[in-house]
Amino acid sequence: MRKTLLWIGGIFLFILVGCGLIFALGIGMDGFETPVQGDAVALVRVEGTILSGSGDNANPFTNTGGAFSTTIIDQLKKADESEQVKAVVLVVDTPGGSVYASDEIALQVGEMSKPILSAMGSIAASGGYYVSAPTDEIWASPHTLTCSIGVIIQLLNYDDLAAEYGVDSIVYKSGTFKDMGNPFEDATEAEEAIWRSMIDEAYDAFVAIVAEGRGLKDGTVREFADGRICTGKQAMELNLVDNLGYLPDVIKRAGELGGIEGDPPTIEYNQEPSFLELLTSFSHRPSLIGEIKELLQLQSGPMLMYLYSGR
Repeated sequence: MRKTLLWIGGIFLFILVGCGLIFALGIGMDGFETPVQGDAVALVRVEGTILSGSGDNANPFTNTGGAFSTTIIDQLKKADESEQVKAVVLVVDTPGGSVYASDEIALQVGEMSKPILSAMGSIAASGGYYVSAPTDEIWASPHTLTCSIGVIIQLLNYDDLAAEYGVDSIVYKSGTFKDMGNPFEDATEAEEAIWRSMIDEAYDAFVAIVAEGRGLKDGTVREFADGRICTGKQAMELNLVDNLGYLPDVIKRAGELGGIEGDPPTIEYNQEPSFLELLTSFSHRPSLIGEIKELLQLQSGPMLMYLYSGR
C-alpha cells in the first residue's frame, strides 16, 4: 500500500514539474501569445465547425474542437486594442456552423478599427463566408471550397423505425407547437410554415451581409445564393473574393495595409488554459461519445445553421 502511494505521489510530482516546464518554456501549448518584436499582423483562426460559447470543455492539450464565437471575438478585440498589431488576418477554414455564432463573429469583424482580411483555407463555406463578408479584403486559394450561401436545419424522423419496433412517443404539451421537431412525428403544414419563416429570415440576413460587404445588389446576390458550393476562382468571378493567394500572401498584404515595411511578423492569440485545467485534463478523459458531444455541442432540439453539409 505504501509503495502504491509513493508511486502515485511520484506520478503527481512528475505531472506538476512537466506542467511547470511547459508554462516556463511555452513549448507545444496553444495558450500562449506568439512573442514578437515591433509592429505585427495578428492571426485569428476560425477553424472547425462554428459554435457558440468559449469551448471551455475542450482539451487544452489538443487542437481538436470547434471555432467558438466567444473565444474568437475576444481574440479580435485583443488584436484591435493592441498598439503592436497594425492589421488582422482572419484565417478561415470551416464549413460553417451555427447561425447565431456566425453572426456574433461577423458583427465583431464589422466593428474592427484596423484593417482586417480574410484568408480562406481549404474550405470557407456558408458560415465561413458569412464571417468573411464584412472584412476589408477576402483572399482564397483557387481551390478553396466556398460560397454555399444559404441556411439549413436538419430534423430527424424516427416514426417508421419506432412503429417497426413498437415504440410509442407520449408527449404532454402546453401548446400546439411546443414539440415542433419531435422526431417521432411528421411535421404538419403549419409547422413547416414556421420552420420556413425562420429559415427565410436567416437567409435574408445572409444575403444582406454579403450584399453590404461586397457592394452588390440584393437581387444579384440571390442569383447565386442558392446554397451552391464554388471554388475560390469561381467566387472571384462572382465578385465574392478579391484576390487569389495563400496565407503568406494575405499576411504580406495585411502588413502593407497596416503600414509595416517588409515581411511582417505575426501574433496569434489563443485561449489560455488555467493550471487547474491542465492538471484535470490528465485525469479527465471523456468517452468517444462524450468527445463527439463536446465537439459538436449536440442539443436536444434542431438548430438553424449556416453550414455546408457536403452530402
